[in-house]
Amino acid sequence: MRWMAMMRWLPWRWVVRRAARSQGFMDPLAVMARLRRFGQPSEVAEPIELLRAGMIFHARGLINTRVIQHNLDWIWPYWIEQQFDPESPAFLPRAFSITHVNLTHRNWTAVGRPDCAALPIVDPRGLVTPLTDSGSVDAWVRGSDGTSLIPSRLATVDQRLELADDDLCVVTDAESEGLRLTGRARVIGIGDGHRLECRYTASAPDGGRLAVALRPYNPEGISFIHRLDQMPGEGAGDGAPAWHWRMYDEQHVAHPAALDFDTRPDRIDQSDYETGDVANRLAAPGEAVAARRTDCDTGLITAAAQFDLAPGESRTVTLSVPLPAPSETPPAASWAEALAPAAQLDVPDSAYQRLYDQALRTLLMHSVEDIYPGPYTYKRFWFRDAAFIIHGLFNAGLIERGRRALARFPSRQTRATGYFHSQEGEWDSNGQALWIIARHYALTGEWPPGADRDEWQRVIRRGVQWVARKRLPTHSDRPEAGLLPAGFSAEHLGPNDYYYWDDQWAFGGLRAATALMRAEGEATLAEWIDREADDLGGSLERAYAADRSRLGGAMMPASPRRRMDAGAIGSIAAGFPLQTMAADDKRLLGTVRYLLGAHRVNGGFFQEMIHSGVNAYLTLHLAQVLLRAGDDDGLALIDAVAHLASPTGQWPEAIHPRTGGGCMGDGQHVWAAAEWVSMMRNAFCREEGDGLVLGAGVQPRWLAARTGFGFGPTPTIFGAVSVRFEPMDGGGHRVRWTIEGDGAGPAWIRLAVPGQPTVDCALETGEAVLPEADA
Repeated sequence: MRWMAMMRWLPWRWVVRRAARSQGFMDPLAVMARLRRFGQPSEVAEPIELLRAGMIFHARGLINTRVIQHNLDWIWPYWIEQQFDPESPAFLPRAFSITHVNLTHRNWTAVGRPDCAALPIVDPRGLVTPLTDSGSVDAWVRGSDGTSLIPSRLATVDQRLELADDDLCVVTDAESEGLRLTGRARVIGIGDGHRLECRYTASAPDGGRLAVALRPYNPEGISFIHRLDQMPGEGAGDGAPAWHWRMYDEQHVAHPAALDFDTRPDRIDQSDYETGDVANRLAAPGEAVAARRTDCDTGLITAAAQFDLAPGESRTVTLSVPLPAPSETPPAASWAEALAPAAQLDVPDSAYQRLYDQALRTLLMHSVEDIYPGPYTYKRFWFRDAAFIIHGLFNAGLIERGRRALARFPSRQTRATGYFHSQEGEWDSNGQALWIIARHYALTGEWPPGADRDEWQRVIRRGVQWVARKRLPTHSDRPEAGLLPAGFSAEHLGPNDYYYWDDQWAFGGLRAATALMRAEGEATLAEWIDREADDLGGSLERAYAADRSRLGGAMMPASPRRRMDAGAIGSIAAGFPLQTMAADDKRLLGTVRYLLGAHRVNGGFFQEMIHSGVNAYLTLHLAQVLLRAGDDDGLALIDAVAHLASPTGQWPEAIHPRTGGGCMGDGQHVWAAAEWVSMMRNAFCREEGDGLVLGAGVQPRWLAARTGFGFGPTPTIFGAVSVRFEPMDGGGHRVRWTIEGDGAGPAWIRLAVPGQPTVDCALETGEAVLPEADA
């Protein structure tokens, strides 16, 4: 406090300005003041957490700038090979780029297990990064005739995610000039721990060498290796490693990863930065295989373990890396055990089926210790992403995973103010936390673990109080009167503003908390929360009415002070997932039609702000709103998202419209996977008030296939629902459903298959006929 008081009277602003001008720089305070004018006045210009992450990101980008463009004779990862290739659509000029960062191929796929917190990633050409922010492992093949196979320089490879009963493996097949290489990366359980296993199989028609290479970079850029020790292992053939690599940082502290080979190399090579990339020395005879240490002050050690290939014969080498144990030991679970409670999708559509099965595993891998929206760039917690991811877990029937995540919510709420804090200045979190807590209660009739009933009620009361105190005064003629203050909110909405996204989430959270407290018999508390919701709802309605007059139509911009732009995507939260607006609300549908008319690229929603790419999860939000309103265009949006998936069935946060690669955020975005799960669930079964809507997202081609298909069981407020479509001999389909639960069933059930007549179903029969299914 004394320091802050001193800062108020010290002439620090004058000092900063004078120092800058004396060196010929612009006044930084004036620049910052001008930047702030583009957003509404806010107590937090930008969350410090995001500033910190951005500084780290661009610090790496500065290092990339110093290293990459001056060493283009190195072998680099796929994104660099493309981004620096003037013949590639991904090429980026570099003259005025202060930092070189991955902007065109932000794609990777995590490998893991449902009880392993570590998340190794594999890039589109098989480069494996064992640990977050570590160096990587690559593999190349060199023929005896001088030909070479370098996957990162190939135009195409065959990469896929293989799912077995108790395995998940990224497989990368590469071929060039008769040389072949297959890399298989997976995580396996060993005793009480886990290991990353990279298995490489190579062949060359006339013989050659397989090189397994250590690289001081990853899909984000440079990752320093200052010292490398190579040494023999205890043996081979009995499970003991035959050869070791161990990396060290600048302080000669060993990295947590030791790299173990099951086979002793036939020759080894290593190089420091001054000597150049080890890849340029692979044609040399190589060095004797003996213990060796390499140091590099610059931190750019490269190494290669080489293995002889006999003509026409394949050879397999396995490298494994022990993975760090989680800070909290999760319940041990095989894939089969973890997936046992999951709702099953069974459709005559291999792409949709594969994407659903892969999305389930993505959700499980990223909910071990905490909820993470990505395995690398976004391996940290946000309430926003967590709400959608937990919602996806619930829709898939993975209730226990969601419960474990909710148990951490009380510790993340500030007791003094009731703010659910993950990033400062983002005012959507309280509504999201209240909504997903209430959703859990509605589905299970129980409080989450982590606190007793009384403490959870205090958590909710504090959360509601924060919303009530945070809102602006209602007695004002300003359009934002009664709404939450200007904030940063979701970064893809724009600069600081009075975002409807924040208020819609707060309103939805309050309404959900009201229902929860009524179910608990807490009438007084429920009435208070309901009054707060009514008051906030009234402020929203006044702002919407002003927007209609201002814009000349029924639409919702991003905020009451904005024109219609791509940021309006946030304002459809009232339609999905909150359902606080009617399905046919003209403001909601007008907003969707504007967004699709002005911002549709490659069939999906193109978010111009920050993301600057096609966004899978936001496209699915639009699809959910359209299908809820009975608009079949939602089906085309789902198909577009399926088409945008990577070969391993993943979506980066935003997708480059030309390269199809990731251009923003994490290369495997878990929120997107959660939305695919929720989309498949709602395609078959959607709660709407006190009733159920069945089949609202069923694709016509599934009906035309004339085979049975279905989904379930999925939790609903009425019980666990399963839905099945079966073709009838005389044409059409019979639709059967079951509801397993002890509570009251739905008041009505409606069959609303796109392109088919709506059928109001008899509640007692558990089945209905879709007569024109073949039309």
